[in-house]
Amino acid sequence: MTNAIPDAVLDFIDVGEGPSARKIAVRSRRGQGQSQGPGLVWLGGFKSDMQGGKAQALDAWAGEHGRAMVRFDYSGHGESSGDFADGTIGRWLEDSVAVVERFCEGPQVLIGSSMGGWMALLLAREIRKRQEQQQEQQQAKASLAGLVLIAPAPDFTEELMWKNFSHAVKKEIETKGFWLRPSDYGDGSPYPITRNLIEEGRNHLVLGSAIDLGCPVRILQGARDPDVPWQHAFALTHRLPADDVVLTLIQDGDHRLSRPQDIARILAAVAEIG
Repeated sequence: MTNAIPDAVLDFIDVGEGPSARKIAVRSRRGQGQSQGPGLVWLGGFKSDMQGGKAQALDAWAGEHGRAMVRFDYSGHGESSGDFADGTIGRWLEDSVAVVERFCEGPQVLIGSSMGGWMALLLAREIRKRQEQQQEQQQAKASLAGLVLIAPAPDFTEELMWKNFSHAVKKEIETKGFWLRPSDYGDGSPYPITRNLIEEGRNHLVLGSAIDLGCPVRILQGARDPDVPWQHAFALTHRLPADDVVLTLIQDGDHRLSRPQDIARILAAVAEIG
């Protein structure tokens, strides 16, 4: 990256109304011409923010290649307002849709890490739905170029959390409304898993049926991931059409996939889509 490359611009947008109103922090950069390729949209993970190593590496790559890029923090994350404990998959999807509608035009590569992989799948569906609705009006809105999913965790609230929780943890969530889960990430502070997160997440499950997105999908998964087992990525591939889906299993990879060699693979997957 050189000094001639402008920094991404920080902005805030309002999402929701009344008690649900929140300000979503967004960093975006303009593309340097349509010939440079699709824009990039970064969708971070659960309890992550847009200042992580993968997001910043992608932003630097976008700047070097004249590509538009948008990254943001879900409500209750990073620089966005809101309480993390109020968050649900539906609320964070609403944040994601609002950001894309405001900042994105033309083909986009959705890049989702962990929970962001689930969010990318849900957002892709929303983009396709809106695109079909807007075709008659010939509006230049966002479309799908492809998805790059990093240790994707679709349905994690049910498949990786609830089904694996002990009876005692389930009872605590049901009676108190939350359970403080220990963490190996960030500052190591425990964080709440709420009953609302679990129950609302059931409205957005995707692994029970085919997921037809109509675009290329690239999945990178670490075989040594302690949070999202590689079998989960295989379950996802079985729900995707087989014509343009590539799963890369990184034998010594963990959940973060933030090493230089991992980031190089992520950038290669983005470049491969276009």
